[in-house]
Amino acid sequence: MDKQAAIAMIKRFCDANATSGFEDELVKMFKDQVTPFADVTVDGMLNAYANKKENQAGKPVIQLDAHSDSVGFITQAIRPNGLIKFVPLGGWVKYNIPAIKVKIRNQDGEYIPGVVATKPPHFMTKAEQNNVPEVADMSIDVGSTSREETINDFKINTGCPIFVDVTCEYNDKNGVFFGKDFDDRFGAAAMAAVLENLQGEQTNFNVVAALSSQEEVGLRGAYVTARKVKPDVCLVLESCPADDTFTPDWLSQTGLKRGPMLRDMDTTFLPNPHFQQYACELADKNGIPYTRSVRTGGGQDGAAIYYEQGAPTIVIGIPVRYEHSPYCFSAYKDFKASVDLATAIIRDLTAEKLASFSQL
Repeated sequence: MDKQAAIAMIKRFCDANATSGFEDELVKMFKDQVTPFADVTVDGMLNAYANKKENQAGKPVIQLDAHSDSVGFITQAIRPNGLIKFVPLGGWVKYNIPAIKVKIRNQDGEYIPGVVATKPPHFMTKAEQNNVPEVADMSIDVGSTSREETINDFKINTGCPIFVDVTCEYNDKNGVFFGKDFDDRFGAAAMAAVLENLQGEQTNFNVVAALSSQEEVGLRGAYVTARKVKPDVCLVLESCPADDTFTPDWLSQTGLKRGPMLRDMDTTFLPNPHFQQYACELADKNGIPYTRSVRTGGGQDGAAIYYEQGAPTIVIGIPVRYEHSPYCFSAYKDFKASVDLATAIIRDLTAEKLASFSQL
């Protein structure tokens, strides 16, 4: 894929409003992006399935996975003063929430700007100045003065989704993106780029790129896609948290401009070790930079797909600084290397090599 086209796609994907359970805007973008290269269907959970146009009956199947949802919020209730009580969707920490600019999709489908309200310092006690309130005590302000105004005029009520409102930027000088929701918009964009790279090619495996929903609230969509696709092997394209700004060099395993991260462990997942080693050797052969990581936290769709089908699975992670916050950094260089590695695996993999991943 052309670099400028990839940058434009990534920016569109990152700017999309798509939190868990409300992924439709990104799903439509993804479908429009890959329709020239794949036949796309969408199920009732908003999982999208992009079957490479050259797929042929009888071939083994390689599933690509990325997820469409990002962390966000949902309206729980409207307070008497018109402020919105909300509940997080996905893994937020309370320190990253106050003063975020947001947009609420109201009951008419319109987007209403708002902010996670904070008390001005003039009115704070010393204790309040040194503490972040619990999420249950936070509110979103849309400029309303009463519960009735919020419900009747703004058309905001229980169940309305809430999205972070930040526009993605790209810095040509250092090749770095800045914006929101990089988890997992970079993975979704990488899947689209891989499909474009393979356009018109006959591969040893049928390729199905599944864009799964509701990853941030329990890998829910990936269980469904795995049962539908029934892959023989799987590549998960996941945006992964970088540790290079707070971890010693000797321990840092995921950093900007070091290439994709191949995950050896997280709290939900251990990859097929033979597939993992094959991917590392293929990356070395093709001069593709990468790191490997053992994580004591986190989780991703690979767990659901691996456990559901038993298909050898690895995770190709695109490093993102400050994941699950309103503001993230990620490098085009790492995106490109991830696309190159996934493309190389699909072109190189054979039934014999796949069989070797299960040999004792």
